[in-house]
Amino acid sequence: MIDFKQKIAEQISKITNILLEEIIQYIEIPSNEEMGDFSFPCFKLAKELKKAPQIIAQEIKENIKLEKDFIQKIEVVNGYLNFYIMPQKYISNVLTEVSNKQEDYGKSTIGNGKNIVIDYSSPNIAKPFHIGHLRSTVIGSAIYKTYKYLGYNCIGVNHLGDYGTQFGKLIEGYKRWGQEYNIEENTIDELTKIYIRINELCKENENILEECRNNFKKLEDGDPYCVELWTKFRDLSLKEFQKVYDLLQVQFDSWNGEAFYSDKMQEIVDILNKKQLLKLSEGAMIVDLEDKEMPPCIIEKTNGSTTYATRDLAAIVYRARTYNFEKNIYVTSYEQILHFKQIFEVAKYLDLNKKYTDGLIHIPFGMVQLKSGKMSTREGNIIKLEDLLKEAISRAEKIIDEKNPKLENKQEIAKKIGIGAVIFNDLYNSRIKDEIFDWDTMLNFNGETGPYIQYIYVRTKSLIEKAGYMPNISEIDFSKLEDTFSLRIIKLIYSFEDILKQSAEKYEPYIIARYLIKLAQTFSSFYNENKIIGESKAIQDARLYLTYSTGLVLKIGAKLLGIDMPDRM
Repeated sequence: MIDFKQKIAEQISKITNILLEEIIQYIEIPSNEEMGDFSFPCFKLAKELKKAPQIIAQEIKENIKLEKDFIQKIEVVNGYLNFYIMPQKYISNVLTEVSNKQEDYGKSTIGNGKNIVIDYSSPNIAKPFHIGHLRSTVIGSAIYKTYKYLGYNCIGVNHLGDYGTQFGKLIEGYKRWGQEYNIEENTIDELTKIYIRINELCKENENILEECRNNFKKLEDGDPYCVELWTKFRDLSLKEFQKVYDLLQVQFDSWNGEAFYSDKMQEIVDILNKKQLLKLSEGAMIVDLEDKEMPPCIIEKTNGSTTYATRDLAAIVYRARTYNFEKNIYVTSYEQILHFKQIFEVAKYLDLNKKYTDGLIHIPFGMVQLKSGKMSTREGNIIKLEDLLKEAISRAEKIIDEKNPKLENKQEIAKKIGIGAVIFNDLYNSRIKDEIFDWDTMLNFNGETGPYIQYIYVRTKSLIEKAGYMPNISEIDFSKLEDTFSLRIIKLIYSFEDILKQSAEKYEPYIIARYLIKLAQTFSSFYNENKIIGESKAIQDARLYLTYSTGLVLKIGAKLLGIDMPDRM
């Protein structure tokens, strides 16, 4: 496919002698379509070329050699250079590419040969997998799928919270009352009850707390009984978590949690010791980060046990050696911003290639709030993720019963709509914003929601079914799509690959989500303004192929977000 922006940038670079990469960064798509398809603000060059922006724009226009290729016209407006692409070039370019690539439309090879580690989801073993874990799971999965689509070799890591003193407590609780609880039947609920009960006992009796700490030390030292119990808790928890991952269609390439690094942490301590970076502070061993205006990073606690930070540092070294990553991306809440700043700083002392420490990236996100306010365990309004997803499916099924009671495969379609609604609601805004969880908004078929883009996709499918055939690209008369509404869709479809690159570059799935809404809305306007079936054969064929292309891109984009499209609704 012709890269219009690249070709325009090449010409401007030749004329101005300014680096191509710099010029490409400046070229933008005007928000007002009357101002052209691409715009170059010459203000950016005024200082460098020592000329007024208007003069620079005029000189570039006079010397550019593109008009015969694909440029319809070039206009100078207040220091902006506006480029108008020939409609025929846009239309033939886009529809031919759709025909050639089909389900691979928008794919890229820019990531070939590059490894990206993405650390996401990471729930705690033996604790409820609740709505608060949703964001890391779906944001991380969307970033993973987008990078993979752009050609990168992605390694999705579920860095499970499967280590720490809480397991010493669970082991102690299970020793005392294990026979009272059926953890095989209702794993997480039963383990939570044990955990709450032993915690209460620890508050009353310091000796019990010491026993719990000893259990964890035994676990670290490989005590057979403690390891057997820990393995049992972990395996049963993962079985429960997998139900949620199956509903969300989320997969991982590695399940190496904190415990995996238990035999790899001593190396971290040894390196920091050798470099005389470890200091004793109130009984704990720390790395002082005062010169970086950060609190100290605790490497060993007062009792000699390691910390979350030590395990993360061990993971960085392991991943660098194992995966040779370009980027190691962590998707966690903004509450952990300081933690990652600290470990990224300490990682610079671990004898790693600068490539690895430069590739450490924390992707923070906001919290999930209910419409009624913030969630709280004390208030009893924590929502389990599995329960939430099942509720979404149930509500979607009720809506289908009201709107289309005779629909076949209702349950399967309700599953796609319900799960899609939850995912889209999470990804629709910039990740750093807190998410408001509101059923009424989420399952609306007319708003800017998952069900809306699914509804528009289904409409594209039904139009092609109604026509009874799919036109061949070789038979399309591109001139039949030069109306305003058709061209708007064409230009949006053209920009799809660029949208994916922007989303990956900024680690923002909402860029894709917003694009899909805009494409769906633009198709809706096209549908309302243009008769698709019943016109002359040439017009019908052209509009049907554009309808097919729209549905295809909606489906691909939604899949990258983790959303399946139903064929009917």
